Amino acid sequence: MVVQTDLSDAEVDRIFHALADATRRDIVRRTLTVESSVSELAQAYDMSFAAVQKHVAVLEGAGLVVKTPRGRERLVRGNPDRIRKAQRLLDAYEQLWRDRVDRLDSLFAERPDR
Repeated sequence: MVVQTDLSDAEVDRIFHALADATRRDIVRRTLTVESSVSELAQAYDMSFAAVQKHVAVLEGAGLVVKTPRGRERLVRGNPDRIRKAQRLLDAYEQLWRDRVDRLDSLFAERPDR
């Protein structure tokens, strides 16, 4: 069974690479709650502004956040649509696994005990 998705393999790779880092997951969580400037985000972490900018760039490249210029600042907000697409992909993998377990259970049920 092939898992169908509206994401390309490259997009899936970027999403899960971005989510593989705890700081980036936290940035996504924060920006889904409230739009924040990169400067505001940088204050929340024990790292340089440039490091936070790089994390945001990875998230933006994966489509998990969107940066919008407002004056001299760049506001970052989470992209729930992209997260839903990733969730649908994970749901498809979960269903694939459940179907396989169900088939295995059926085989065991059909087989007489020895």
